[in-house]
Amino acid sequence: MRLIACHDGRAGNARQATALAHALAGRIDECILQPSLLARAFAPHRWPRMQRPFGAAFDALSASPPRFAIGCGRQAALATRLLRQRGTQVAQILNPRLDPKLWDLVIVPEHDALRGDNVLALRGSLHPVDDDYLMRALSAFPALALLPEPHTVVLVGGPTRHAPLQLAEFTTMLRQVAACVRSEAGSLSLIASRRTPPDWRQALVNTEADLPGVRWRDTGDGANPYAGLLAYADRIVSTPDSVNMLSEAAATWAPLFLGLPSRVQGRPRAFLDSLLASGRAKAWGETTSDFPVKPLRETARIALAVRARLAC
Repeated sequence: MRLIACHDGRAGNARQATALAHALAGRIDECILQPSLLARAFAPHRWPRMQRPFGAAFDALSASPPRFAIGCGRQAALATRLLRQRGTQVAQILNPRLDPKLWDLVIVPEHDALRGDNVLALRGSLHPVDDDYLMRALSAFPALALLPEPHTVVLVGGPTRHAPLQLAEFTTMLRQVAACVRSEAGSLSLIASRRTPPDWRQALVNTEADLPGVRWRDTGDGANPYAGLLAYADRIVSTPDSVNMLSEAAATWAPLFLGLPSRVQGRPRAFLDSLLASGRAKAWGETTSDFPVKPLRETARIALAVRARLAC
């Protein structure tokens, strides 16, 4: 079976599209879209004068359309629409803001209001984190096994429209986590993401530098240890701004604590509330005690549903 994952190269869109594609087929191809000015402005809408909307790679794909395609993001929503017109069965991840019947399947997070006969809803986002992923990470980062236990890992995002976090409250949270780690004689690892502001990154190295653990701001600090930290964490504390980051943290076997959850508004608030209500996460500060964990993993379930609907 030939299966193509279409995305615009943005990490969040690429990760969701490829995660689902890999769950459906062991070997996949990727089409990284290069949108024209018109496609960038109007996707997922079509425009009569829109010629060659996504560059040479998509032109070649359209000339020999695959049987199945997975898309994620606004640009990919137009690409999968066009492929469907050429006979490809398509599943589109994230709300395309158009009638979902323009695609064979549309996959959205539960906190999105879109529903329909061909709409699949999931808790959080799609990602590759499962037991195989974590086992590979254990092997890839053996040095992390030498850190004192318990090993607390802090996943750091940044301010967003729905989570207008401030540097002062973020650094206060870091100090609280560090104090807990020091009292346990454990280790503390802090890792930034693409959206982490420079002053937040600096706070990572300024926080209790004598505590053992990793401080990773960017590739200047070496290879990204994210997968290894997920695998070796005895406890994960995460800023609350990213549904993708929280979904991956919730897929591990580590207790998950949400830092500053009260600062989240809008649609992502519903996902945080579901994590708290189900017991998969707790608010940092209300408790620091470990608790039993059942990993939240939706990718395999959604892949089964896609396979059943599209007979792939």
